[in-house]
Amino acid sequence: MGSSSESTDQIDEQIYMPSTGGGVFSARHPGHEDKSLRRRSTVKDGDVETASVNEKDDCVDERDFHKKQTFSGWQLAWRKAKEIVYRLAYQSLGVIYGDIGTSPLYVFSSTFSDNPSQDDVLGATSLIIWALTIMVTIKYVVIVLNADDEGEGGTFALYSLISRYANLIQRDPRQRKLVRIERYQDQDMPKPNLFIRSWMEKSVTMGIIFKVVGVFGVALLLADGILTPAQSLLGAIQGITVVNSNISQSTVVGVSCAIIVLVFLIQPFGTGRIANTFAPIVILWMFFNLSFGIYNLVQYDASVFKAFSPYFAGAFLVRNRHDGWVQLGGILLAFTGVETLFADLGAFSKRAVQISWLFFVYPCLLISYIGQGAHMMVDPTVYANPFYLTVPPGMLYPSLIVAILACIVASQAVITGSFQLLSQIMKLSYFPQVEVVHTSKLFHGQVYIPLANWIMMIGTVIVTAVYTNTTALGEAYGSCVILVSFLTTCMVAIVAVVVWRFPIYLVLPVFIVFGLWDGMFLSSALSKVPHGAWVTLMIAVALTLLFVLWRYGKERQWKAENSDNVPLSQTTTLKQGQLALQSKFGDSTIVPINGLGIFFDKAGLSSTTPPVFLHFLQKFGAAPDVSVFFHLRALDVPTVPPNERYTIGRCFTYGTEDGSKHAIPNTFRLIVRHGYTDEVITPDLGVLVLDLIREFLDNETSKSSTPSATDNSKVAESEALQRAFKSQVIYIVGKEHLRIAPGTNIFKRLVLMIFLYVRDVTSNKVQHLNVQADRVVEVGFVKNI
Repeated sequence: MGSSSESTDQIDEQIYMPSTGGGVFSARHPGHEDKSLRRRSTVKDGDVETASVNEKDDCVDERDFHKKQTFSGWQLAWRKAKEIVYRLAYQSLGVIYGDIGTSPLYVFSSTFSDNPSQDDVLGATSLIIWALTIMVTIKYVVIVLNADDEGEGGTFALYSLISRYANLIQRDPRQRKLVRIERYQDQDMPKPNLFIRSWMEKSVTMGIIFKVVGVFGVALLLADGILTPAQSLLGAIQGITVVNSNISQSTVVGVSCAIIVLVFLIQPFGTGRIANTFAPIVILWMFFNLSFGIYNLVQYDASVFKAFSPYFAGAFLVRNRHDGWVQLGGILLAFTGVETLFADLGAFSKRAVQISWLFFVYPCLLISYIGQGAHMMVDPTVYANPFYLTVPPGMLYPSLIVAILACIVASQAVITGSFQLLSQIMKLSYFPQVEVVHTSKLFHGQVYIPLANWIMMIGTVIVTAVYTNTTALGEAYGSCVILVSFLTTCMVAIVAVVVWRFPIYLVLPVFIVFGLWDGMFLSSALSKVPHGAWVTLMIAVALTLLFVLWRYGKERQWKAENSDNVPLSQTTTLKQGQLALQSKFGDSTIVPINGLGIFFDKAGLSSTTPPVFLHFLQKFGAAPDVSVFFHLRALDVPTVPPNERYTIGRCFTYGTEDGSKHAIPNTFRLIVRHGYTDEVITPDLGVLVLDLIREFLDNETSKSSTPSATDNSKVAESEALQRAFKSQVIYIVGKEHLRIAPGTNIFKRLVLMIFLYVRDVTSNKVQHLNVQADRVVEVGFVKNI
């Protein structure tokens, strides 16, 4: 065969989609273009090689794309949509506000080290009010929540969102066609925005910076996930010493560790159940804060309302100079947990978070801090334990119980956020594919990751035992929060330019305002690095190195696997109706062997030859009587309806005699789309494949208007299929062995050795397939990286 054109290499397939009411058959051709589909193809756009949305693949359609889960539209009545949003808002109270909601326990005690003056109380209260307003309400709730990536939140979602609108990231070749790339054409971008995007895309340094910053934000939140339960629970349990000063610190630490273990033990129940259980606790806790704040305002100095003027915040910093700057490290604890509002977005929704914050949590927290400030204006000694020493008479014990329960919820916020972020980075190959458990059929983003849960539990217990009190822990606590906030500010500014296409003259002033506000707190938090914050930064850096290392290994693996992306038309041919390999792959005629062979195809794209099939042909010079390229395509939904689950097509190559396209006899491609609750690989898999292929052949026959020789051949194919199934069913699985190429330098060799070790430990084993073990054949092949 001579060289063929690009359109010739595109393998035509006849697609059949079984339906409960009778199959729907369609023939798709290389020239066919479905405008509703969005695909990647390499084009030149402004001298940048990037991705457009026009490439077509018969085995990919609109259902394969990850989409934001919405709860409104034609499919959902408006009343039902509101019900779901309010339910999510209620659930969000039980998950994402535990951390920021329990900050009144320790903010003033972490800010002051001695009895404050009335001016300092006014200044600190003003800083807290404006921190909650600017950092949480305006920045996160109003702006940042809109920068989601198909419903997902967090710094890595920002990185993923930017990479879909700019050519910044190399993707797994098997997933490249399944990503919705939405890069604007040059003419659709304002010139300053286009200049910035082009500079980002052409700069190797910017690509590396984005890659590191994206995973560093995840690492910071994971490090924060170890500190938050310790800080919150120690803050609550220390209230016991107010009741009984004879209780030792070791008792406080022991009780805290026990509760921490309990918090992590309940995670397998799922975000939804935990949220529904915890939400009443948070609601009661917020009402306590609201009512206690009103009580203190009535009983003490209501002039603290002057703190709403930003003048007092500025005067505090000017008057105290260096000490005031250092005290910002305590003030920032008022908005610790704000990052989980965004990180947990995938488990809830933007509207649910906005409703719960603006109409409930925000007012309650403001009144709580103002009430504590009113009490301190009269009695400054209460700063040492600002919540318990300001409760109304007779409410100490109830508030202690509710505070402990609320702090358990505080731990839940960052744990859930950690699960969300880990699931995101696994999708972009920055972390091994560990087990992810979806815990809700209604809300698709609610997940639980067992490995992360147990590692975080061990780390939190160790941190609690080492630091023993909130003052020492507070030195290490704030750095992660404000670093994530600063990275979010920078990345959302890029989103505003590249994705939202806002004019630079609008984006720049807003970025400067929030950047300066972040920088003020960040500089104060970093001053505590020598006093304890180095621990969290060390954890974050170590996790970042792990993520980057894994990504580097995956990119080397993809480069090695690139040789496998060869169309069937270039690997096989038909000689006198019999399958044969082309000369560069062995030039041998393939001998049929008895049985139905199900080849597990990792890519599932009609434009490529499954590597396991090619290596089987090369090693044995034979193929089963009937071959099925079987591909599993996981979708981010609970279940896929049976009439949309299966796509079946024939596979084609070219004959040596006439050079025309022919269907490869008894060779089919089967795509199975499944949700996270669907079980596809079962001992009855062979029967399922038999029924689907037989239905496909029957449908082909029924479409023919008149009997012909072709119909007879299809009948013969159906009979051959039945004989092959009765003979034997074998499952052929590829086993790719990677080895480090000779001549690799020592540093790269060390990195790749670690990657290969982790890959072997975390890879799915053949024995885990839920089919008859004696029917599984493993075909191994080696590649250099």
